[in-house]
Amino acid sequence: METIIRPSSDLRNHYSEISKQCHEERSPVIITVNGRGDTAVLGLQDYYQMKSELELLRTLAEAEEDSANGRTAPIQNTFDDIRKSLLERKSNEV
Repeated sequence: METIIRPSSDLRNHYSEISKQCHEERSPVIITVNGRGDTAVLGLQDYYQMKSELELLRTLAEAEEDSANGRTAPIQNTFDDIRKSLLERKSNEV
C-alpha cells in the first residue's frame, strides 16, 4: 500500500481526487501543513476495518494476559453463562 503525500491546499482544491485515491486504491493520503505531516485521510471502509482490527488485537492481548495470570475458567462455564444470558434476554422480550 503506497502512502500518498499531498499539501493541505489539495484537500480543499482537489477533494474528489483525494477521496477517489482513498477509495479506489485503498491507500491513505497524508496531508501536510508547511511541509510537515499533519493529517491522514483514508476511506471510511478502511477506517472501520482498522478500528475493528485494533479492537480485536486489544481483546486478544487482554485474553493473553488473563491466561498468563491464571484468570481462566472451564469453557463449559462460559457456555452456561451465555446460554443463561440468552434465555433471560428471551424471557424479557416476551
